[in-house]
Amino acid sequence: MGTLFPTLVYLLCFATSAACAFLLARSFFRARSRMLFWSAWCFALLALVNLLVIFDILIYPDVDLRPVRLWLTLLAVAVLLFGFIWDEDS
Repeated sequence: MGTLFPTLVYLLCFATSAACAFLLARSFFRARSRMLFWSAWCFALLALVNLLVIFDILIYPDVDLRPVRLWLTLLAVAVLLFGFIWDEDS
């Protein structure tokens, strides 16, 4: 049980982020709302971050992927913030 519970949590976080990105992208293609577009990109990047957490902590524990994860998280938030600001202008 030592590594089973963290593994399940990391996988569920990845699955949730990926499902949110998929659902937001599907809604974007139906409604063509720009906010859905930026939100889908944000969650896709967050799913990638969660996938990197799995690789970083579970698969390759001797490789430090933390800086990459932090930059991708910053990019995900910046994409969503850009979407909020750009959508506000129009």
